[in-house]
Amino acid sequence: MFDPLLSDEPARIAALQRLGVLDTAVEEPFEKIVTLVRTVLAVPIATVTLVDRDRQWFKAKRGLDAEQTPRSVSFCTHTIQQREPLIVEDADRDPRFAGSPLVAGPPYVKSYAGIPLRTPEGYNVGSLCAMDTRPRRFSPADVAILSNFASIVCDELELRLVAQVDQLTGALTRRGFVEQAEREIARARRNGRFGTLVMIDLDHFKLVNDTHGHAAGDQVLRALSDVISSSLRPSDIFGRLGGEEFAVLLPETTGDDAGFAIERLRQAIATHPISLENSATLHVTASFGLANFTSGTPSFAAWLKQADAMLYAAKAAGRNCMRVAEYN
Repeated sequence: MFDPLLSDEPARIAALQRLGVLDTAVEEPFEKIVTLVRTVLAVPIATVTLVDRDRQWFKAKRGLDAEQTPRSVSFCTHTIQQREPLIVEDADRDPRFAGSPLVAGPPYVKSYAGIPLRTPEGYNVGSLCAMDTRPRRFSPADVAILSNFASIVCDELELRLVAQVDQLTGALTRRGFVEQAEREIARARRNGRFGTLVMIDLDHFKLVNDTHGHAAGDQVLRALSDVISSSLRPSDIFGRLGGEEFAVLLPETTGDDAGFAIERLRQAIATHPISLENSATLHVTASFGLANFTSGTPSFAAWLKQADAMLYAAKAAGRNCMRVAEYN
């Protein structure tokens, strides 16, 4: 039966990016899992593998030196294309893998068992893998054990994400946003395609709280977050930095394209009626500060400072508008 989620690569990549786990430091829960897989299944190599656009990156690994390999030579790119486990008992006899440098050369993978790592939305973002340097049969019991460990990996990925999400608005927390922004900067430096950072501040929010109460203020923040989220692309990054201050990172989008997108967002917020629980209806506005990331931007902190300065300029100009930092 055709499964549309298995063929929607842009949505799968967006789901992977939402996890905010690529290129992160070693974390004990994942390290324990690959150690257990190697011990219980008696294999020399075990990995928690995440499959990006053009690479497979190892969140945790045993028996491998590499941090990542090209996706084109990986076993896991095949694993994520199906719902059931991928079992390869003899890679030299499998035409999909016989010519792979991972089979012909180090680490000399001759057999493989991989369980897809599925998000709650149904996207396969990677796999939990057990590999041997000799042909072998993985028994049904082996596959069942590996599947149970894969479920634990998925749970850990979700728990990690929950810790990064603001419970009121559903946006990333400040910590989660900064972590994803740092990774986006590293990606931009690698591929030379830069983005725009947008600071957003709700205008006269204190007046909302003072007039209607803090419960109404929370409703307004949730409504604002919903409008922003629905206006963004899957690849965009959205966070709440604190109070009524939010930020959006638009990857690979600069100049007029970024300005047009944020102007549409500004209008969407200004024209969106917010119905409060006391039957009152509010209209709110927001101010925006934009800064493009360039090869000369030294750090995320400097980028944020530049966008923040533009936000203050927008508020000084009367609010409900945007200001864009000049760049060369």
